[in-house]
Amino acid sequence: MGRTTLIEEILGESPPPNPIDKERIMDKKTILVVEDDQDSRFALCAMLSSLGYRTLEFASAVGVMDDIKGKKIHLAMLDIMMPEMSGYELLEQLRASEEFAKLPVFLVTAKDTDTEVLEGYKYGADYYIAKPYTIRQIDYGIKLFLK
Repeated sequence: MGRTTLIEEILGESPPPNPIDKERIMDKKTILVVEDDQDSRFALCAMLSSLGYRTLEFASAVGVMDDIKGKKIHLAMLDIMMPEMSGYELLEQLRASEEFAKLPVFLVTAKDTDTEVLEGYKYGADYYIAKPYTIRQIDYGIKLFLK
């Protein structure tokens, strides 16, 4: 039996193969992660890192817009249910911003009923991933938007 990596222990599965690509290393894409639960944020950022992405992470949606101004962000992943300011509210701010209006935004959340998923799309989400999710779901979704 082979050794398991920290990622495999966290995720319960191996990340998809990711051959070294010099161009990708030189131009790592940045993904904004806004998730109030520390364990969920750590796991998601670990997945993204193992897939070759750089993360910009926040534990709260409050103040994110000020902190990301002028930064090159390629995609955002937002939790919906957060104290003080929801992912929906941040999504509305992103869409109202000239700088981030066209930024692909994923809602990554425990809300998973049909009504809740449709509500996410009504707020302007580009993609919806229900918790619990796998690294393959994350990888597939990102590849739909970042080529």
